[in-house]
Formats: sequence, structure tokens, C-alpha cells
Amino acid sequence: MIFFVVGTLLLLAFLAWGTWRTAQALRAWLPDFNLLLLPAENLLRLGLIVFCVVLARLSGLAFAQFGWQSLDLGRDLLAGLFVGSVVALLVPPLAHWAIARFGASVYSPVVVRSILPRHRREWLLVPLALIPAVFLEELLFRSLLLGGFGAFAPPLLLAIVWSILFGAMHLPQGALGIVVAAALGLLLSWLFLATESLVAPSIAHYLINLLQLVWASREKAWLETWGPA
Repeated sequence: MIFFVVGTLLLLAFLAWGTWRTAQALRAWLPDFNLLLLPAENLLRLGLIVFCVVLARLSGLAFAQFGWQSLDLGRDLLAGLFVGSVVALLVPPLAHWAIARFGASVYSPVVVRSILPRHRREWLLVPLALIPAVFLEELLFRSLLLGGFGAFAPPLLLAIVWSILFGAMHLPQGALGIVVAAALGLLLSWLFLATESLVAPSIAHYLINLLQLVWASREKAWLETWGPA
């Protein structure tokens, strides 16, 4: 159990450090290639997913504690699709309102622009690359930090704490990105606890991210009015 706790917190710290480094880089540099399609990054994500699984196994807890089951697969699939679709439809108009109300500095689109598909081939590859990216976040924040740590701490408290950190790890997207991601973290945590499964939050998370890119492609000229944050 000690190895599970320490290993999970170290993984969280590593990803937080990577996010901070990304934020620093994107303030002065906008890549001319898709960051989500870098082979080394994808290999790292796959390795970290394996590490998450190893940590869970070494914890000695039942797999059900981590949401690695589905008591009703049809329900979980529909819940994920419904929540993901509703959130994906609500966020763009809310983002436009917040930017109009508080100014362009409240949001930075550099992350979205750095992973937005540029041509047909990338529209095939990016949705595939999103799968391990989303799954890694769900394994860490929902399975390990919420499910696993829920064996010895109140789930509601954990959901709040980890959702705040989940939001903070979206620092490169500005204050609006942090707030939206924290709220999303709470919603995904509720889905995880309500269904006792990783299926619904994973589907919702993936759908939200994918539809965000679809929306961004329709708003490309608007997004490009920003420079690096």
C-alpha cells in the first residue's frame, strides 16, 4: 500500500511538472507540428498507463475499488455519451461569454492550437492519440487518486481536492481553462462514484476533448487571433 500511495503521488508530481514545463514553453513558442502525435510522447503515455496498472495491482485492493468493472455497461456507455455531449455543447458558448466578459487574457488557446488537426490524415490520427491521453488522466485522477485513495479517505473530499489539482494542471489554457477543467473534474468524479466504473467518465472525457477539437476547427480564424500566451 505504501508503494501504491508514494508511486501515485510521484506520478501526479511528474505530470504536474510536465504541465508546468509545457506552460513555460508555450508562452514563447507555438510548434509547427502536432504535439499530440509525437511518438515519444505517446510511448511515454502508454508506459505511464502500464505504471498505473502496476500501482493498482501492488496496492492489494480489489479491481472494483478502481472502477475496473461495469455493473451495467449499457447504462455506463449512455451516461458517458450523454454527459460528454451536453458538456461539449455548453462549454463553447460559456467560453465565448467569459472571454467577452473578462477579456481575452482569461483564456489561452495555444494548447488547442498545438493539437488541432491540420489536414485529413491528422483527423484520423489525433482521435486515436486522444485515447491514451484521456485514459491516462482517468486512470490517475479517477481510478487511483479517487478510487484507490478512497479506501482510506472520504471520496467527496478526494473529489474536491483532486478536481482542483486537475484544473490546475490545465494552466497552459489560462484561468478559464483551469476553472472549466476543475468543474469537469468534479463532474467526472461524480460519474465515477455514481456508476462505480471508469467507463462513463472515460467516454465523457474523450467525447468532450474530441468535440472541443471539432469546435476549434470551426473557430480556427477566431483562435488564431491570439498569440502564444
